Amino acid sequence: MAESTFKRVLLKLSGEALSGVQEQGLNRDLTDQLALALNEAGQLGVELAVVVGGGNIFRGFSASSQGVERELADYMGMLATVINGLALEDAIRRKGGQARVLSAIPMVEVVETYSIRRARNHLHKGRIVILVGGTGKPYFSTDTAAALRAVELDADALLKATKVDGVYDADPLHRPDAKRFPRVSYMEMIKRRLRVMDTTAVVLCMENEVPIIVFNMTERGNLKRILLGEEVGTLVKEEL
Repeated sequence: MAESTFKRVLLKLSGEALSGVQEQGLNRDLTDQLALALNEAGQLGVELAVVVGGGNIFRGFSASSQGVERELADYMGMLATVINGLALEDAIRRKGGQARVLSAIPMVEVVETYSIRRARNHLHKGRIVILVGGTGKPYFSTDTAAALRAVELDADALLKATKVDGVYDADPLHRPDAKRFPRVSYMEMIKRRLRVMDTTAVVLCMENEVPIIVFNMTERGNLKRILLGEEVGTLVKEEL
């Protein structure tokens, strides 16, 4: 069997990746498809960590804009990511893989508490590590949590899963003439306000030289193709 060109990667999944077109809640068929793709990635020999969002269940930022106290809204959003993480862990196990959920917010009756050492230990043992609870602090997005965990775990790359096939100069879902970038530097992404990831996350990756690959996760096989070294989506790294 072919082997991955990466030793360890961190995959950022939005909550919507688990809900599909229904946008809210959990879609079991879609979650099972994701689990199969993640298990297949593990079979390539790559150590895989996943940061999952919670937007399909609760959006802290939206709640805050409607009058909910910002800190409380953010914590509610973090708890939503725990639900998604548990659903993904269940699907991975049902499909024959091994996974562990680690939370930045301690809840020992439900999941393990995140630590760098514990996460690395599970990765070394071939388990998919699902990281939930964001950073454990309000005011930080799950994109920033993904960048932070990628740095902490010495990931070779941060894979940002989206519904489009890379970084564009405008929203391709609303602008059919939008231009896709096969490669873009961190600074260009920041200066041009290419909002695929928030600025804090991009800066964190830039300062620690973690490449970002933005790709379409809804197209089957894309994750495997990236891990095998194919050019898929948009590569974000130092000045090109």
